[in-house]
Formats: sequence, C-alpha cells, structure tokens
Amino acid sequence: MPPDPRFFPVEGPLSVERLAGIADAEIVGPEGAAERLFSAVAALDEADANSVSFLDNKAYVEQYRQTEAGCCIVASKFVADAPGGMICLVTETPYLAYARIAEVFYPGSEDFYCPTGSDPVVHPSASVGTGTIVGAGTVVGPDVEIGTDCRIGPNVYIGSGVRIGDHCTIGPQVSVRFAIIGDHVSLFAGVRIGEPGFGFAVSPVGAVTVPQLGRVLIEDYVEVGANTTIDRGAGPDTVIGAGTRIDNLVQIGHNVRIGKGCIIVAQTGIAGSCVIGNGVQLGGQVGLAGHLNIGDGVRIAAQSGVHRDVEAGLTIGGSPALPIREYFRRLTIVARLAGEKGR
Repeated sequence: MPPDPRFFPVEGPLSVERLAGIADAEIVGPEGAAERLFSAVAALDEADANSVSFLDNKAYVEQYRQTEAGCCIVASKFVADAPGGMICLVTETPYLAYARIAEVFYPGSEDFYCPTGSDPVVHPSASVGTGTIVGAGTVVGPDVEIGTDCRIGPNVYIGSGVRIGDHCTIGPQVSVRFAIIGDHVSLFAGVRIGEPGFGFAVSPVGAVTVPQLGRVLIEDYVEVGANTTIDRGAGPDTVIGAGTRIDNLVQIGHNVRIGKGCIIVAQTGIAGSCVIGNGVQLGGQVGLAGHLNIGDGVRIAAQSGVHRDVEAGLTIGGSPALPIREYFRRLTIVARLAGEKGR
C-alpha cells in the first residue's frame, strides 16, 4: 500500500509529464500517458493503479511482471516485461529517479511536532533565522547563530558559539557543541556532535586527559544518522565533507577528516586522525585504526578491520583487510583445507 498519510502527507496528484521531468526519464506507454495523474509511490507488490513504483534489482522482475502499479520507473531493458497498460518512466538510474520523485511526493517526511506548552530557552545573544522552528525544551546557548528555515526538534541542546546554516533539520534530543554546520544538514535523533575526543596521556599515576581544543566542521548536504557521535578535534578540527551520508550508531573520533560524498554504514568506528578521501564507502561494522589515509573511491566490505593506509580506488575486505580478490582467495583456501581435514 502507499505510505500512511497520517505520518507522510502527500503532495499531489502529479502528472506523468512532471514526474518524467523530475526523474529525467523517457515516457513509454499508451496514448495520453503524459497526462495521467498519480497520487503516491509504493513497492511493486503493494502498488495499485494510482501508484508509482520502481524496479532497480533483477531479483524483483517477477514482482514487476505481476505488479498492479500504474506507472513504474525502470531501465530500458525491462520495458518489454511491463504488464499491459503500464506507463514506464525509462532511465538507466531507476533508484535515483525514484528518490527524486518520492521527495516531491513527500517533501515533509520527517515528523517535527513542536508543542508550545514548554517553551525553548534561547539565550538573548543567540540569533534565530526567519522561518526557523525551535521545539519545546530546546536550549540554545549564548552567541549561537541559526539560519533560516531550520527545524530544531524538542529537547535539543545547542552549545555556545555554534553556527548552523540554512534549511537544516535537527532531530529530537540532539546535542551540538563546538561546531560549525553548513546548509541543508540533517542530524537525526540522538546525534552527539562536538563531545570531547578520546585523548589522554599516560602517566605513572594513570591517564591524564588532554584538552580537546578543536571543532567539528560539517559541510553542506550532510546527513548524520540516529545516535551517531562525531567528536571534536584535539587541536585540528574534525571535518565531514559535503554530501556525505552517515548511518546510525557510527563513531567518528577526533581530528578525523572525511571527504565529500562518502557513505558510512552503521556501527562503523573511525579512530582519531584518519583522513578519508572523496567518495569512500565503508560497510557496516568497519573499524579503522588511527592515523590512516584512505584514498578516494575506496570501498571497504562490512566487518573489515583496517590497519594500514589504502590506495585510491581499491576494494578491500577482511580483518586485517586485504584487496578483495585476495581476501576471497584466502577464504576459499581455508574452506578447502577445512573440508580436507574433516574427511
């Protein structure tokens, strides 16, 4: 079924012609297809005649052949498999096209109810831009600057001197300290930005805390998932590059520098002072030792442990991580040896 309108109010209906423009897709279908109106998006097996769906994985071709969706976003090679009467929006990047269309159908897909019964506390020296909503129980500290058209959820803490750009979304119970945040940034529930890094010196009487005197710099269009932590720098800043997407429950240590357009999946841990290039992809539960350099375009498989620098463009896996073909070759050898021993 389409998304529940109690949680996801829909904009529409929208014409196929407009959808094709949003998706940069070609319309293939019966006469008059461009004028047809659709009211929602839905999965292949839940869609109806008024829904737009998509096919991006050949594993779902059978569902696609049987779907009741009136319109589907597909690659050209699947057009011939479409059920009779279906309108196809043809593009070689169906999932990207779906993302753009769904965003237009559901522009307000994040819940931000901000009750007025418990007013936020905003320091007199703080500035809050036009159109920005600040939720109940939120504390905005001295000299904070928040841009225009932001949504700050309930029970958020924004520490002294923090700068937040325009069109940002900050979920409930987030804390932001010692940070400069760009435009169009989203921090989901429970995110912790700018807490002190894990820095200490060893002495005969135990660990001595090293003051963490850097900041967190988050560039434009970054998303940070729920309960992720990004520590402030010890002296150099911690930097998150523009367009990077960080999943839930990720730990990013002090002084880490992450490039533009990276993807970091849940439960990954990045130790202090790592430098990560542009377009890097880290699978779930990856662990990076401190002070590593990870080149542009590197891909690291889930649950890998990385202890050495990685050259640009490599795909690696395992613990300790190896080039992916070498990793799978070793797994095959171990499996063969285990089989021989079991005879």
